[in-house]
Amino acid sequence: MQLQPKHVQPVVMAGIMAFIMTAFITWLNLGWRPDFLKLWARAFVIAWPVASLAAFVASPIAPRITQAILRWVNSAR
Repeated sequence: MQLQPKHVQPVVMAGIMAFIMTAFITWLNLGWRPDFLKLWARAFVIAWPVASLAAFVASPIAPRITQAILRWVNSAR
């Protein structure tokens, strides 16, 4: 099987989002501690695979939800 963008993009997006979110949440919960980078890296290593799985699950569902929201918003005008 050859890798295609639909297989790689969710993993890359999840990695970027997990990187930013784990940094922010770790900082928010713990502040700038001496072991911040170690704790952040641990959270990121756990979060990235979970976020990737969530991205693959959400990919086919999100467009349908988006269309439903747009139909609802546009019909209310």
